[in-house]
Amino acid sequence: MAPIDSDDSTTAGEGEELRAGRRKAARYVVPVAVMGVAAATIGLVPALADSGDPDLPKVTAEQLIEKIAKSDVEQLSGTVRINTDLGLPDLGGLESGLMSGMSGGSGSGGDGEGSAADPSAKLTELVSGSHTLRVAADGPDRQKLSLMENAAEYSLIHDGKDVWGYDSQSNEVYHSTAPDGAERPEKDVPATPKDFADQALKSVDATTSVTVGGTAQVAGRDAYRLVVEPKQEGSTVGAITVAVDAETGTPLKFTLTPASGGAAVVDVGFTKVSFAKPDASTFDFTPPAGAKVTEADEAGAPAEAPEPGRKAEGDLAKGMDGLKVIGEGWNSIATFDTGAQGGLPTGGDLGGLGGFLGSFGDQVKGDFGSGTVFKTRLVNALITDDGKVYAGAVTKDALVKAADAAQ
Repeated sequence: MAPIDSDDSTTAGEGEELRAGRRKAARYVVPVAVMGVAAATIGLVPALADSGDPDLPKVTAEQLIEKIAKSDVEQLSGTVRINTDLGLPDLGGLESGLMSGMSGGSGSGGDGEGSAADPSAKLTELVSGSHTLRVAADGPDRQKLSLMENAAEYSLIHDGKDVWGYDSQSNEVYHSTAPDGAERPEKDVPATPKDFADQALKSVDATTSVTVGGTAQVAGRDAYRLVVEPKQEGSTVGAITVAVDAETGTPLKFTLTPASGGAAVVDVGFTKVSFAKPDASTFDFTPPAGAKVTEADEAGAPAEAPEPGRKAEGDLAKGMDGLKVIGEGWNSIATFDTGAQGGLPTGGDLGGLGGFLGSFGDQVKGDFGSGTVFKTRLVNALITDDGKVYAGAVTKDALVKAADAAQ
């Protein structure tokens, strides 16, 4: 971990407290967790919050990050708006099905097909489009998230050891038991600005500029704007902005804009928020009459044997056991060998995934040979014809360069 650049002197004891504070920022307060899309390592550049409205006391970027880390808010409720625009084509819901299958989700609720209320499948909807959530938290043992979609609602409730998922559209219930010491029932999908900010602030090094970009009002509360930008060339990330509540240190809004410009890739913010203790009844749940209830240990069906000459999905996944990360900071690239010759998987190999990738991939060549680059506005992946994969929040040219260097 690189040292923190600052004009202020810091004793050894104070440094330990600051590092402990940053570790504390990884605590979660609502029942879904962080995805790695916005993950980045951060080096601090001191700056003053001396512009914008409202008029707040001056702070440095280091002080503001410390304020986030020391935030002890465990009780809140409010409404969160999530907008995600990765630049993917409209697939009519195909992307949710693909992600569900790849994450082991059980999909819709026919016999032997798990439950439509399984959060591992349902919450993948948050990775694209616009969504409205209601969130509430009362310490580490009680959290609730409700996804509002048209006339339907999906709720995920953590109350003590019980974790309940309820899908009103299908009238299905999914029940599991949280492991001892678990604070969250789901660890794959983000829901609040804090979820994204915690991941972005995990590490510190010299690859990033962090400044305070003035002040703002979010959900009726005064906030500082923490601006995170890559120093390196080749990243697809333009900037990350986190609006930090001036009183509590809680992130109220998270925005990630791409280096290519245009609308934000990820924009997550409270539209309403309260730090008062939610009513205890908020976390009560009893399965409605007539609802189909699926216990976690009953969900899922045994995998079918692959057709002769075809790799099973599990065999393909084993290729990821050798995953390595090359590069540093914002230019980090994950690489692994699938062991599959022929490059981009076909529809027969991975269901709809092959056609999904191939429909908007670019053919590329280099010292490594040839392959296909799968593109979004943030994350790009190169799949070579000899079965190697290079992926990261970097440009197409950066992926080709990494593949050439690996030869």
